[in-house]
Amino acid sequence: MELLSNLALGFGVALTPLTLTLAVIGCFLGTIIGALPGLGPSNGVAILIPITFSLGLDATAALVLLTSVYYGAMYGGRISSILLNIPGDEPAMMTTLDGYPMAKAGRAGDALVISGVASFVGALLATIALAMVAPYLARIAYKFGPAEYFALYALAFATLGGMASNNQAKAALASFIGLAIALIGLDNNSGFYRFTGGNLHLADGIDFLVAIVGLFAVSEVFVFIETHGKSSAVGVKLGKVTIPWAEMWSTRWTMLRSSAVGFIAGVLPGAGASLGSFMTYMMEKGIAGDKGGFGTGVAKGVAAPEAGNNAAAGGALVPMLTLGVPGSGTTAVLLAVLMTLNITPGPTLFADRPEVVWGLIASLLIANFVLLAMNVPMVKIFVKILTVPPAVLLPGVTMVSFVGIYSLSGSYFDLVLMIVFGVMGYVFRKMDIPTVPVILGILLGYQMENNLRHAMTLSDGDWTYLFSSPIAAVLWIAAATGFIAPMFLRGLLKRPPTPESAIED
Repeated sequence: MELLSNLALGFGVALTPLTLTLAVIGCFLGTIIGALPGLGPSNGVAILIPITFSLGLDATAALVLLTSVYYGAMYGGRISSILLNIPGDEPAMMTTLDGYPMAKAGRAGDALVISGVASFVGALLATIALAMVAPYLARIAYKFGPAEYFALYALAFATLGGMASNNQAKAALASFIGLAIALIGLDNNSGFYRFTGGNLHLADGIDFLVAIVGLFAVSEVFVFIETHGKSSAVGVKLGKVTIPWAEMWSTRWTMLRSSAVGFIAGVLPGAGASLGSFMTYMMEKGIAGDKGGFGTGVAKGVAAPEAGNNAAAGGALVPMLTLGVPGSGTTAVLLAVLMTLNITPGPTLFADRPEVVWGLIASLLIANFVLLAMNVPMVKIFVKILTVPPAVLLPGVTMVSFVGIYSLSGSYFDLVLMIVFGVMGYVFRKMDIPTVPVILGILLGYQMENNLRHAMTLSDGDWTYLFSSPIAAVLWIAAATGFIAPMFLRGLLKRPPTPESAIED
């Protein structure tokens, strides 16, 4: 009954004309952003943040718009994966394995419809699970003290950094850079300015919105310049789009299993949609065996990763809303939006601002049906987007980024700083250093420092206090496991199969 009453509150917020309009616009823009190779949900949300604030939207409206973009981009990533064999974003990589072979066999329409329905099932079930699980996790979070929160932040850095890069040392370096940037500005405890170099513009620290837009959107422009603006074109013609009812029915259990596994992967801080799509594809491939034909263009090979990565996208909202820790790179950007709006994500959010949480959940439930309607009957419209040359698209992105940031602060210094972060993001991408841990460090550095100081004050400087409670100990073990485990997983994935293992497979 409590869940139903909360959803009733949420739908009362979500069914207002403004919120509905923003959800539809966000779904449409998100699908376009997801369909364009290279942008992805993180870049898409980052680009639209300045516009969101310049429109003067309140917290609920802004969050609905940006999360609708997030969900839409997860749907849209499959389009270029299937037609171009180029993932729209990293989670859609597994969709290319069977989606592109289906397209080459003249079944591009079937692949797009099946993947669209699988995305709907995964995202819808994840949103329902979010509504059911998040309040209980928020109650558990009330037991967290400064030591537990410090360990939780360490877990976020270890897992999100570990999954974001092929090199743990580079992920750790990026995290330390982000934490160092977070130290710039006024120290609330001592009242002294730190690392400002005497520049008054840095007295309040680095605005994480400037850093996000620079690292994601502006760096993409530099990558575009380096590639000489090569045009994009549809590799496989779409043809007639029909609904393959029989094939969709045959994938029903695949969609359900993949949604459950993907949601769990999304809830784990740092795992995200990429792990969700990989786990679900490999799980279904193992269930089907050699006779399943995975990799040759089968419907289950398209349905599994799409249901998995969209369910993971919903799952990643759980730790962000209940613990204030992002579950993925995109939710890190959304966390910055909440903090800019003076909303503190965590267990108190459900009690202090229920209209924000439940309005968001109800809007996402509606957005899923909107996205299903867009991504099946209107798929030909989104395919046309792939023919837009980057030479037209990227200058528009640049203009939006500069105008949006300047409209927020009115400071030329922020524009210069945004370019600096853009250059940093470009250099990091060339050196294969992940940028998400940098953002995470800027976002969580202040809270991490405060919790560490609080813990040391309570314990009279005894550092073992950070490991004293069972919850903190479990979080530290999970952090160590999350940082080390990816190295072993990558070793197993790169290891060539032996004749014996090939026979067993």
